[in-house]
Amino acid sequence: MELSCDVLVVGGGCGGVAAALAASDLGHQVVLTESGDRVGGQLTSQAVPPDEHPWVETTGATARYRQLREAVRTRYKQTRRLTETARRDPLFNPGAARVSNLSAEPEVFREVLEDLLRPLQAVGRLRCLIRHRPVSVERTGDHVAGVSFEDLRTGDQLMLTARYVLDATEEGNVLPLAGYEFVMGAESAGWTGEPHALPGPADPMDQQAITWCAALEWRPGEDHTIDQPENYKFWQSYRADFWPGPQLGWTTQEPETGRPLSRHLFSDTGEQDLWTFRRIRYGGHYADDLSDVTLLNWPQIDYWLTPLIGVTEAERRDALHQARQLSLCFVRWLQTEAPRLDGGTGYPGLRLCPEVLGTQEGLAANAYVRESRRIAAEFTVLETHIGVEARPGADRAADFPDAVGVGSYRIDLHPSTAGRGYLDLPTYPFQIPLGALLPQRLDNLLAAGKCLGVTHVANGCYRLHPVEWNVGEAAGALAAFCIEHRVSPRTVRGTPTLLADFQRLLRSMGVQLEWSAEIQTSVR
Repeated sequence: MELSCDVLVVGGGCGGVAAALAASDLGHQVVLTESGDRVGGQLTSQAVPPDEHPWVETTGATARYRQLREAVRTRYKQTRRLTETARRDPLFNPGAARVSNLSAEPEVFREVLEDLLRPLQAVGRLRCLIRHRPVSVERTGDHVAGVSFEDLRTGDQLMLTARYVLDATEEGNVLPLAGYEFVMGAESAGWTGEPHALPGPADPMDQQAITWCAALEWRPGEDHTIDQPENYKFWQSYRADFWPGPQLGWTTQEPETGRPLSRHLFSDTGEQDLWTFRRIRYGGHYADDLSDVTLLNWPQIDYWLTPLIGVTEAERRDALHQARQLSLCFVRWLQTEAPRLDGGTGYPGLRLCPEVLGTQEGLAANAYVRESRRIAAEFTVLETHIGVEARPGADRAADFPDAVGVGSYRIDLHPSTAGRGYLDLPTYPFQIPLGALLPQRLDNLLAAGKCLGVTHVANGCYRLHPVEWNVGEAAGALAAFCIEHRVSPRTVRGTPTLLADFQRLLRSMGVQLEWSAEIQTSVR
């Protein structure tokens, strides 16, 4: 089969959904593909509550992203038996979590995202192809003519031709298929000039840990102990050289300092415990007697033994399998061996909770992938553009005249496959430059997610949910703008009048391009 469209969005994560909504809403025919069984990426299949900055309720995110957030709150208030206090709270946080202002169940995010896509599908401007994996790319010179997909349910092949192709996959999967230059892993400080890049040569296999998240319900007095997973004995005794304790244990590494940090499952205050950190259902919000559910996305289940990208398919599958097994092993340890504050061991009342994830076992549908292949971009964001320590004498991030959005988060790099621990660095609120979405060579391929032009270090704050969403929304709008004006993305960036027109379009869509003076000098 062969289909054609104006804009092909490959990958249905945060960036992909935002790109598809933007381009189709601007009047163009869009096809959105996803290799998994659902859209939403970090929010749904990877089961990661949104990591956001403290101003997100009023500023620092696109209008459509805030629409998504409010729709999640509305969905809870319309479909759940909440207490009157919870129902009246305009900033209702379903999980009352410490890590996020909107720590909600992934299945609720999934429902809301599907609701956002449905009207555009109904009028025929958007088509969503689930379980379609890109397998090859046809190029004519520096132009991507089409992408071939395999339907993972039937094995059928489908060729999709498009005027613009947007890579919104979790791992930058279109880039190698297109034979286009990309960067992966950690760069050398000699090349980037970043204080925290590698002091020696670049290492493509130095990649952040992946994490296979799980949902746990607390049902005290019951026994939901799982069977002992494979490799349990290995993980029971494993301890990395850079890690302050055994993998299956309470002691981890404090991200900011690297010092040992011990946090237990529960505490009397709830301020430092693991349970409330990523809780996605707080029973106290409900009129009925309902138990808490938390999201298991803690340092103990970061899998760093082998890289995911740039390896053989067999090695990739094994890395994913081992990450999944590590999570199951940690669940088993929690249920049977974890030291309790009362002197006992184990929490058998912890139940894997599949219904809130839409899976069979209570583990996420896919692994949480923090780091993608990254395009060799027209402009690459460095630590020296955004990091507080990397900008001595400055009181804000670098100004990008070609800004297409904003973001704010600390540089948060998880332990790596090269045996490095956490890297956690303060940043200033930053902008997203248009040049980071544009390949240096290909004329109709755009980055619409985590594969944008950032370094390994800068990726640590550009990979978060609202930033990925903003990147995708800007890429979708750019494709629509270029079709409308019959110009190339590179021409838009290089022509002041066109750039001003495009930025005006983004503003009209509710995309914020700069921070207020009060927030600009804040430090995260």
